[in-house]
Amino acid sequence: MSAAAGGGGGAGTPKALPSSGPKSLREMPHPLAASSSEEAGAELTPSPDLQLPRSIADKDLSLPNGTPVDTSSPASSSSLLNRLQLDDDLDGEMRDLFVTVDDPKKHVCTMETYITYRVTTKTTRAEFDLPEYSMRRRYQDFDWLRNKLEESQPTHLIPPLPEKFVVKGVVDRFSEEFVETRRKALDKFLKRIADHPVLSFNEHFHVFLTAKDLHAYKKQGMALLSKMGESVKYVTGSYKLRSRPVEFAAIGDYLDTFSLKLGTIDRIAQRIIKEEVEYLVELREYGPVYSTWSGLEKELSEPLEGVSACIGNCCTALEELSEDMTEDFLPVLREYMLYSESMKNVLKKRDQVQAEYEAKLEAVVLKREDRPKVPTEVEKCQDRVECFNADLKADMDRWQNNKRQDFRQLLMGMADKNIQYYEKCLTAWESIIPLLQDKPETK
Repeated sequence: MSAAAGGGGGAGTPKALPSSGPKSLREMPHPLAASSSEEAGAELTPSPDLQLPRSIADKDLSLPNGTPVDTSSPASSSSLLNRLQLDDDLDGEMRDLFVTVDDPKKHVCTMETYITYRVTTKTTRAEFDLPEYSMRRRYQDFDWLRNKLEESQPTHLIPPLPEKFVVKGVVDRFSEEFVETRRKALDKFLKRIADHPVLSFNEHFHVFLTAKDLHAYKKQGMALLSKMGESVKYVTGSYKLRSRPVEFAAIGDYLDTFSLKLGTIDRIAQRIIKEEVEYLVELREYGPVYSTWSGLEKELSEPLEGVSACIGNCCTALEELSEDMTEDFLPVLREYMLYSESMKNVLKKRDQVQAEYEAKLEAVVLKREDRPKVPTEVEKCQDRVECFNADLKADMDRWQNNKRQDFRQLLMGMADKNIQYYEKCLTAWESIIPLLQDKPETK
């Protein structure tokens, strides 16, 4: 679901945004609402939640690339319950674009060493010349794609990439574990874009999936930003946003709390993993002691060897649990921490567009002309605000849906792994009980 800037030449009446400044816009006559000199003193109608005004909602809005817009975006995630339930039931057969990242390969050159990944695309979309593509891409190509998506789709939430930099001496970026973790993250990054109703049709995404050589596209330099992008980049620098609408203020507060909670869980999880690794080192030294001891105790040799084998099995189980925490649990936490930062950035861009609209509207009102001309740039700016709101709310709802599914799967997986770990330890210790029980003496 998406919305973008529509034409601004209509005669609709933009709604005033909420004001917390020293002089409210409510106190000023709205020039667009005055059809005669007697009506010139009409007050602005406040719009605390920035719902689409009827004049805008009745328009056939479209994206800059011509994609038609559905402006019937629900206002909150709670109102999306029924739709999200339908999203959960979507069958894979309804999708027409499948992307996977696999087969990492190491390349050693004179100047640098790097990893490439195979990106395989299967599709039935008409804009693709072939039904299947297979290209090799390195991390910086994924980074290029994300930057292009941010430039050309400023109103949308762009999925995050895994962190580019690693701490030297702590993480080997060419180790199998690190490369596989990154591959999974890159695969998820492309899948989220491919599943998005707007981003999946982006021309830069199409180039990324199909071009044999991306260098030619990269050399073209910075592409021209969309009209929306220009508005976001070149806003009125000195104007301060009067107030963020209630629903977007709630989103900002939620993201702050969400980031804080995830950060705390991440730190504690890392400490737990560190302690598990230290415990594992001790266990590996602990088990062989019983095996050595058994050579000195003929009557106790069998149970002592049993304890040594039991501890060895517990070591294996603990190692698997730690690996699962490191490779499956932590990456999801970090992805959503990056996701929340991306959402905050989009929210800031939305605020900038609203600030631009407020500044332009206030400037027009302060002219105090009896019959001011209809300033189309104000209407266009209003359209951008409304479309930004619709896109942001739709992406927030989509993000909440993905988050719910991802964390349900994550927590169920964590529960299963812990159950398996303790079951293996229980089985190992139960196996030595018969060796410790009294046996009848043979006559």
